[in-house]
Amino acid sequence: MSMLEHGILVAACMLSSFAQAQTYNLGRTPTAREIAGWNIDVTPDGVGLPPGSGTVKQGGEIFVSQCSGCHGAKGEGGMADRLVGGIGSLKSDKALKTVGSFWPYATTLYDYIHRAMPYTSPQSLTPDQVYAVTAYILYLNGIVSADATLDATSLPKVRMPNRDGFRPDPRPDTSNTACLTDCD
Repeated sequence: MSMLEHGILVAACMLSSFAQAQTYNLGRTPTAREIAGWNIDVTPDGVGLPPGSGTVKQGGEIFVSQCSGCHGAKGEGGMADRLVGGIGSLKSDKALKTVGSFWPYATTLYDYIHRAMPYTSPQSLTPDQVYAVTAYILYLNGIVSADATLDATSLPKVRMPNRDGFRPDPRPDTSNTACLTDCD
């Protein structure tokens, strides 16, 4: 690298550092209420599940009105993904990845429905409705009984058929920890 190129590189780094230190007076710090509105994730162990409950029967009624138009009358698929079937098919040539065959945690189903469904109106279902739809989809997959009621205590205890189907990826590029300070 020539002295001129080196000088240009040093100057660019200094300008970049200076630019990053500037305050642009854009936006504002969000309020606690605004943050709470987006802090809706649910972990596999159930942390983040809200109070409430729902039954398979309630879920069936909600599914017909809110979900069947995209996912089919019994979750068999339509213009959106199939939700049921395929249990035991993952090791075959015709693997069918559904909630019942592929997803490792029932709490992930709650999280996804709450966060993203119905497609045309995400986050419009109440916690009770989400518990109910979750119960119904798990019932359709033969994972819970027809008389099941799900809530923040019972949902994390549901054992999905593919719970042990995911393995840690040993490649070094998939297990690095992020450097957050004094990174080179």
